[in-house]
Amino acid sequence: MSDIVVQALTKIVGKENILLSLEERMCYAYDGTFRSFLPDYVVRPACTKEVQEILLLAGEHGIPVYPRGAGTGLSGGSVPINGGIAMDLIRMNKILELDKANLIVVVEPGVVTAELHKFVESHGLYYPPDPASLKSCTIGGNVAEGAGGPRAIKYGVTRDYVMGLEVVTPAGNVIKTGGRTVKNVSGYDLTRLMVGSEGTLGVFTKIILKLIPKPEAKKTILSIYPKLDGAADTVPEIINRGIIPASLEIMDDVAINCVETHLHLGLPKDAEAILLIEVDGDREAVERQGQVVAEICKSNGAMEVKVAKDDKEAEELWVARRAVSAAILQLNPTKVSEDATVPRTAIPEMIRRLRKISQKYNLPLPVYGHAGDGNLHPNIVCNKRDPEEMERVEQAVREIFEATIELGGTLTGEHGIGLMKAPFVNLQFSPEEIQYFREIKKVFDPQNILNPGKIFGGEEHEGLFSAAKRD
Repeated sequence: MSDIVVQALTKIVGKENILLSLEERMCYAYDGTFRSFLPDYVVRPACTKEVQEILLLAGEHGIPVYPRGAGTGLSGGSVPINGGIAMDLIRMNKILELDKANLIVVVEPGVVTAELHKFVESHGLYYPPDPASLKSCTIGGNVAEGAGGPRAIKYGVTRDYVMGLEVVTPAGNVIKTGGRTVKNVSGYDLTRLMVGSEGTLGVFTKIILKLIPKPEAKKTILSIYPKLDGAADTVPEIINRGIIPASLEIMDDVAINCVETHLHLGLPKDAEAILLIEVDGDREAVERQGQVVAEICKSNGAMEVKVAKDDKEAEELWVARRAVSAAILQLNPTKVSEDATVPRTAIPEMIRRLRKISQKYNLPLPVYGHAGDGNLHPNIVCNKRDPEEMERVEQAVREIFEATIELGGTLTGEHGIGLMKAPFVNLQFSPEEIQYFREIKKVFDPQNILNPGKIFGGEEHEGLFSAAKRD
């Protein structure tokens, strides 16, 4: 820790916004994964100018900088693997402007996603992206990771709502991408390049988001299946009938049993799958679609179909799905949460392969996720302090990704590559493609100070699981 750097950072953000004690820095060593790396400094800028000055200082001294929102990421995207500066953007949390006429909202990166939802819906508008951690995650983190959520099947993901950005580059330059118009094909699409760049190309300081009118009504259906194939067959049939649900979620038998043991909701432990389906839109259309969806579920062998009568019942039906992530930790203290994504029609085969992988390596592997868009969340529940088990986990993860790519899928649908998936990028991308990605990084960050060691600069780092054996 350099006294010169401490003095300079203190001058930029003020003494109260630089954290130096071991206890304070430990809080910024983690994200939502099981890996941790201690930063040398933690700073909390409050405006674009402070972000700019921090990056200029970092460039002058060759210090790596790791931008951070709420630390809910599931790919190790914000962990400071080389020490340096953890840049906490949570103070930049203002909703700057609402333009109802043009369906636009302008926010700072530290705005919590659920707070944005609440704000725009109070004005009769709607911001659809809804990652599971929406009550704590921030818009800046959502944009950096290209976050998704259950509503993606109908409404798309974060990138589909980002119209423009103010970005501070690693060199300390402030650039603006995109804008406020629906049509904009001037120059290269730097906005799309920045969305999902995982903090490696720049730090977002203002974000222009597209809004839509709030749907008039919604209907929620919970369908329980004795056989997984019945649930899998239901998904394409709903869409083939001309209905695009707002959400279409799946839980397998392992996830069901974990949730039932955890919360005692009355879920049948002999069920192989649950689908949670939500339709929204015009009130009359929603009523009709809800009936059709319930009929499709029954025709595909559902042993129980529950249709919520009001918002309160709808929330009760969502309890099981939202509890999965916490509930499966009953099985073991460490969770490796993946988001392998395949074409929707490949879901049954992908789940079958996941079951074989689970049996082959003798690892609990509950599966849940967004069946409507093929984004599954296979979770390996393990103990990072067991070296032999972690060897099996590493092999299992590689086979999960190999199966995903073989079925026409992608390594990540919404969590990002970060640190955790970096060793596997060569499964999806050719050497030539990876080189293009690295050249883009060099253009924006020739010193490699911004979130180094992630995505296409992370393959040379030690495998995340082998390193975990020593934690």
